Amino acid sequence: MAKPTAKTVSKKLDLASVGGVVIALGAIVGGLVMEGGKIGDIAQLTAAMIVLGGTLGATMINTPMSILVAAIKKLPEVFFEETSSAVATIETLVTMATKARKNGLVSLENDVDKLDDPFMKKALSLAVDGTDLQELRKMMMIEICSQESEAESHAKVYETAGGYSPTIGIIGAVLGLIQVMKQLENIEEVGRGIAVAFVATVYGVALANIFLLPAGSKIKAHAHHAVKMKELILEGVCSVVEGLNPKLIRTKLEGFAQEEAPQAKSSNAGTQAGQPAPART
Repeated sequence: MAKPTAKTVSKKLDLASVGGVVIALGAIVGGLVMEGGKIGDIAQLTAAMIVLGGTLGATMINTPMSILVAAIKKLPEVFFEETSSAVATIETLVTMATKARKNGLVSLENDVDKLDDPFMKKALSLAVDGTDLQELRKMMMIEICSQESEAESHAKVYETAGGYSPTIGIIGAVLGLIQVMKQLENIEEVGRGIAVAFVATVYGVALANIFLLPAGSKIKAHAHHAVKMKELILEGVCSVVEGLNPKLIRTKLEGFAQEEAPQAKSSNAGTQAGQPAPART
């Protein structure tokens, strides 16, 4: 019998996120150069300070500090995704079901400690301890909803910052124009000053649309995939507790494996914001 310790969760570089940032910035800078501009034309420290500082400050006012800090810690998830294999998860659950059907739920106690997935470990531990099936399902669904809500709040931080960023960029441009108005007697300086003033707008719009809003969408996509995998695990564990035939359990869960590939593509694209969470029973 296969050991129920196959690694079902792994972390890898999200090439879509990294490639997206590189392509977006490359296209913008490349277009500037092709039009006869120079990178120095948009390299303005003061504009960057106004946009970054103003966006951060506005977001801090809007968001509780604990959520803001947690959202910042989630930033690596935009570039490094934690992938869960539905196929490996189903195999583990079927193996558990086979052993439990032969020797009883208590026989899974040692195997549970070897699991790498904390959600599966917790659910099976409750099952082995004799927790009522309805109570087990209720407890684990509460955890799923809590984690989903937490991920939504983290994504909301980036979406909020993405909403403020362009406006802060406009403020930076207006500040620059104020300085330009002080030099109306020198027409050459006026022209150069106007060009510099609008760099802040470029920074604000680019920051929102190239990074902040896509980052929020990517965090949501990862959260939706994680919820889907937890629902698969919960359904599998409940089936094990009910003593269903392992073949029947595999059949029930195969749909998750078939949908895993499309879900992974959606996660890598990072642009499918606002997709509804899977229906729950």
